[in-house]
Amino acid sequence: MTKTELTAFQRANEAVSYLRASLPESLQKPQVAIVCGSGLGGLADTIQSDSRIEFDYASIPHFPRSTVAGHAGKLVFGFLGQNIPAVLMVGRAHYYEGHSIDQVAFPIRVFKQLAVNTVVLTNAAGGLNSEYAVGDLVLLNDASRTPAELSSAIANTDPQHLFLAGLAGTHPLRGANEEEFGVRFPPLSDAYDLELRRHVHQAWKTVMSPESDRKLHEGVYAFVAGPTYETRAESRMLRMLGADVVGMSTVPEIVTARHCGLRVLAFSLVTNQAVLSPVPRGDEDLLQNKAAGELSAILEEGKATHEEVLEAGRAAAIDMQKLVIQTLVNVFDRA
Repeated sequence: MTKTELTAFQRANEAVSYLRASLPESLQKPQVAIVCGSGLGGLADTIQSDSRIEFDYASIPHFPRSTVAGHAGKLVFGFLGQNIPAVLMVGRAHYYEGHSIDQVAFPIRVFKQLAVNTVVLTNAAGGLNSEYAVGDLVLLNDASRTPAELSSAIANTDPQHLFLAGLAGTHPLRGANEEEFGVRFPPLSDAYDLELRRHVHQAWKTVMSPESDRKLHEGVYAFVAGPTYETRAESRMLRMLGADVVGMSTVPEIVTARHCGLRVLAFSLVTNQAVLSPVPRGDEDLLQNKAAGELSAILEEGKATHEEVLEAGRAAAIDMQKLVIQTLVNVFDRA
């Protein structure tokens, strides 16, 4: 059987064998895996320096490589807190880079075979909800709700993410099911672990200053393929469908993690506000005497750039790191 004919289970085991050959026994079976999104690679700096072991993605059999600025492309093993064995992906591969959707999610299979039981996913996302500000953190769940709406929500579960590509057939589980990982038809109504989310809110009260303007929300993430940012019409459509944030990653990893039976915790950092307002018509009276530069300024208003995403990530990185680490300490640390 050639390498191209290997199953995902076999490829994941080959990657694990390669990694474990260079890992001490204490890191052979990490408890938690963290995927660091755009501008959030600083999470890896929280690993204890004396336990840190790194692997370039290019060196790991079958591992997809990241080519995007702000994604270092390395797998980092070590201890978080006092004694939490962990593995961190500093950067991820994206569908828009030319990888297949199952290749994008392949690292999750590797984590499963490493005996990881919890995956923490982070990403940079555009804010669709007008109540979200740049620099806010969003804990992925279904649509945010007031306590008065909670009983209704429990009885009528809203979608926890919008995966339009998956609904149309671009899905990481498409093809023959690999029974070694999970069942043919995995449910996703329980995708975002409630106990873990409870720990996040408890940790937020510990790590965030009452004077901080940064807020923690719970909301719906919409996956889009990219690499273009959304048009105004697309942003309005996604908001009408119930999305609070939009990005180009994470959902294929979540689907695969749940197929593997892993617990999932996912965060978005709001790095820009998506533009929902329509542009003026070309025949509007107010536009007729404006110079070309003024017309360009109207179109430029609110336009997202990758540099903006990275800068917002740097500005909020410390708070994100503190929140993630405190949450994991609350969940795992036995010291």
